[in-house]
Amino acid sequence: MNKLYLWGIIITIAMLGATYATVGYQKGGLNDDIVNMLAIAGAVALVIITVFVVIKYVRQMQVDQASGELADESWDNIGEYKNPVPFGWAIMFLGTMIWGMWYFTIGYPVNAFSQIGQYNEEVKEKDAEFAKKYANIKGEQLVNMGESVYLVECVACHGLNADGNNEVDAADLNKRISAKSVKYVINHGSNNKLLGTEMPMPDRNGLFNAATGALITDKEIDEVADYVAGGLKDTNSAGAKVFANVCAACHGPDGKGMAYVAPDIATWNQQLIINVLDYGKKGAIGKMPAMDRLNPKQKEAIAAYVMSLSEGE
Repeated sequence: MNKLYLWGIIITIAMLGATYATVGYQKGGLNDDIVNMLAIAGAVALVIITVFVVIKYVRQMQVDQASGELADESWDNIGEYKNPVPFGWAIMFLGTMIWGMWYFTIGYPVNAFSQIGQYNEEVKEKDAEFAKKYANIKGEQLVNMGESVYLVECVACHGLNADGNNEVDAADLNKRISAKSVKYVINHGSNNKLLGTEMPMPDRNGLFNAATGALITDKEIDEVADYVAGGLKDTNSAGAKVFANVCAACHGPDGKGMAYVAPDIATWNQQLIINVLDYGKKGAIGKMPAMDRLNPKQKEAIAAYVMSLSEGE
């Protein structure tokens, strides 16, 4: 037997054996798994075709002579024959394209089984079980749940005592709001998804003092920020007057908000905290990402826990 063919058979057997060992002896093996079976079938086809083509053309190079009509173009006096595409090569090329389309649309379509899809379905099932089991949890139990979720999901940034971390731009949650945060919102506005309202809050260029008829000034921003951060308690302060002339039209004279217009900024607002978890928040010290992996009850629990940190403030 020709040595070339003998080596081709040896290489084919070795490659097929290695392929089968790689797929067949891994955890689960073939196990009637269509994906692994297709992998083996594809590997077998590729090995056979590759070895056949190599043997055929190596052999052909040994005995063939150049023939045919030369093309008019040449590069450095190196010409090219106008020979047709080899029939076998054309068949394999078209066959590969057909195989690819079949595999994509029928053999293993994009909506078929996947580990990610299975994981997502299992998460949905567990979330539904969780929601049913804890649907009526309230009060101290809800706060305790929120503390547990906080220690897993939030402590890395906001700290064990929820007092924030300047290195990662995480806010101190023991305080309902800071003057710095209030000023940031006044200067930059806020979107309606975060606020849970029909319209967004404008930035400082859309805030007018009703008493002066002019845009809010830096001094007025500082004054009203201190007033809001202080819980709207010092009603005789300069900030209280600014609030009455600039903010009360939307947030109400007591700062407790108006439905579909503006949120409650006098006290903690559970929905506002949940909105932050849903959409994230860009604030004075940095940007908090949305907490997508938490289910609705966990977000409600975190809101209850965070609100409990500053009770009596």
